[in-house]
Amino acid sequence: MEGKIEPVAKELHDNNTNNSNGLHCETKLKQQEGKSATQEIQLLHCDDTISEQDKKKISNLRAVVEKQDPSSKEVDDFAIRRFLRARDLDVDKASAMLLKYLKWRRSFVPNGFISPSEIPNEIEHNKMFLQGVDKLGRPIAVVFGGRHMQNKLGGLEEFKRFVVLALDKLCSRTSPGREKFVVIGDLKGFGYSNSDARAYIGALSILQDCYPERLGRLIVVHVPYLFWTLWKILYPFIDNNTKKKISFVENKRLTETLLQDIDESQLPEIYGGKMPLVPIHEA
Repeated sequence: MEGKIEPVAKELHDNNTNNSNGLHCETKLKQQEGKSATQEIQLLHCDDTISEQDKKKISNLRAVVEKQDPSSKEVDDFAIRRFLRARDLDVDKASAMLLKYLKWRRSFVPNGFISPSEIPNEIEHNKMFLQGVDKLGRPIAVVFGGRHMQNKLGGLEEFKRFVVLALDKLCSRTSPGREKFVVIGDLKGFGYSNSDARAYIGALSILQDCYPERLGRLIVVHVPYLFWTLWKILYPFIDNNTKKKISFVENKRLTETLLQDIDESQLPEIYGGKMPLVPIHEA
């Protein structure tokens, strides 16, 4: 993996900057005279137009779902398109997925949001931060796996609430047509005490089932040998679309590699950039 981001396995050799559904913001960051990198990021073209074919699929899905759950009328077309793409445009499968999500959201997030006061033990770990955007305008989160500990006080449910708060924060920084985010998973200091398989599987389930087509890329850095034992447990729970978005970066070329996709002004200070980290619950 010399100086570049590599896919997680050889069978995932597809262009790692492309999404499995064929979406790709092809316009690269251009340094025009007199404009900052942040300004240039805002000029990037993204998938903010819904095609006629997608409109038909969306209409068909709405017809199915609204009969069973009238609250689905509040779901916008871009969200419905994400559910469709997560199920390869199969209306029946996407409808089932959306209905399950709506039921889960009402039950698990009855107030419409998760308050930091509901996740005090997770916040104490100080393990997730939000800062900046990559060169495609996608918000970036940094997660320190070595700071995660099994929650013995609030249990798995509190951890899941923390995941929802984090994902909602990330999604709030996206916009129609630019709906994805990037996560840097930093495993520096990761050990046996951090190998909380139940929690990680729970997080995967929420991400894949309730926030479809939101993850743009997961970049894993400072990977210790111990992690691969846990990886073998987690791998079967990761769907194929998500697997294609996971990549690992070698330590000796970390900053250089990250700068290929993240401007220095947006890269966290700990990786050689200029952006300070902000705790996710304060973002």
